[in-house]
Amino acid sequence: MQDPVWTSVIPPLLAIGLAIVTRQVILSLSVGLWMGAWLLGTGNPLAAVAPAIDSVINVFTDPGDTRVLVFTLVIGGLIATIEKLGGVRGFIALLQEKNWVTGPERAQWLAFATGVVVFIESNITLLIAGAISRPLFDRYRVSREKLAYIIDATSAPICVLIPLNAWGAVIVSLLASSGVESPIDVFIGAIFLNFYAIFAVLVCAVVILFGVDIGPMRSAQKRTATGELLWPNATPMVDPSLIEAEQTRQSGDSATLMIIPVLALVLSMPLGLFITGGGDLTAGSGSTSVLWAVLVALAVAWTIVLASRRATLETLMQLFLKGAGGLLPVAMILLFSLALGDVANALGTGVYVAQLAQETIPSSVLLPLLFLLSAFIAFSIGSSWGTFAIMIPLAMQIVGALEVNSSVFLAAVLSGAVFGDHASPISDTTVVASMAAATDHIDHVRTQLPYALLSAGLAAVAFFVSGLILL
Repeated sequence: MQDPVWTSVIPPLLAIGLAIVTRQVILSLSVGLWMGAWLLGTGNPLAAVAPAIDSVINVFTDPGDTRVLVFTLVIGGLIATIEKLGGVRGFIALLQEKNWVTGPERAQWLAFATGVVVFIESNITLLIAGAISRPLFDRYRVSREKLAYIIDATSAPICVLIPLNAWGAVIVSLLASSGVESPIDVFIGAIFLNFYAIFAVLVCAVVILFGVDIGPMRSAQKRTATGELLWPNATPMVDPSLIEAEQTRQSGDSATLMIIPVLALVLSMPLGLFITGGGDLTAGSGSTSVLWAVLVALAVAWTIVLASRRATLETLMQLFLKGAGGLLPVAMILLFSLALGDVANALGTGVYVAQLAQETIPSSVLLPLLFLLSAFIAFSIGSSWGTFAIMIPLAMQIVGALEVNSSVFLAAVLSGAVFGDHASPISDTTVVASMAAATDHIDHVRTQLPYALLSAGLAAVAFFVSGLILL
């Protein structure tokens, strides 16, 4: 690492700025890499292109980074298998057959509970919760905007609190690549300090329990009470004919195809940590364990399908490749972000920022500022994972220079990224929530924003108090 100077902050700031302006995260990260390689070298700008490319290739020399990239693709294949071959439809049918919902409040609690229990991946959580609950919300005249808010508030906020899923694997991998000695311990320590995620879930529960309708949500509820599912000029994200079609159970659909692979995934994760840690869960390899777990889950899903003759091996492979391709953009963002993190580390970016912060910013304000900066980036680019990849390496370098609590800094980044993603109209999870609830997208954003801002305000205060206590 070279002696840190002010130019060391240019690559990540350039990547962040371009991502905000262009919303092209991969291209923005590429420019940041090129700038970092130029600053590390002594040649002209064109000569920096080759080392910038090498920095991407060098990511694969780290087994942990490579495993998480492979995992990202495999989880896409698993999700596609479960969705396309009837696991989700079978699970929905199972819940409906039990007749567990008898009124509007129970319909809302069902959506909430589904978001909490199905924590494998945020988008599949949204789709399952929306598909299960939407007919019940319409029947009991609860607004679709409220459904979109409930499932959105219990997808990413729950996923980021669970270490045994795709989110946990990505976060642990980013921590490991940032030089954190015990990334799993740091992540677990951040769970109870992840204030936005906690407040988002708690506020949602209070809204259901006491029927709290704020601002635009109150108008949406009044409209739905009269039998109008949407505003006159609204454009639902899903055609009504498609909604009817997806609710029709097909022959061979079974909840088993969803429940058993998910259980296999959850149970395999701690087993992998136990094996790779030589009997110590906290010493295990997170990237290895989660890759093993998702491969076990995929093998279980394929075994169920082949045993029931639901599909051929050729069909399963086609579904896997299609699902993996669907998450290829996420894998690319992670690849370039990991490379930028390595370059920033070589430049001493975190050390310089830490020194500057120590001299100019009161320690009690550092955490709220980190929370708000992460939120601004996530809101602007519409990606919590992209924000993780940009901000976690930077935050951990600051931690190393200041020698402070790693978990609370990680929590500030995670909270800010999830808040920005939750409130952003261009976020994939916000769009999928609107689609799953079959509501107008802008109506969802407008009705959800007051609740997101309330949770963010509480989180900012909590981080300020944490800064006074822990820093």
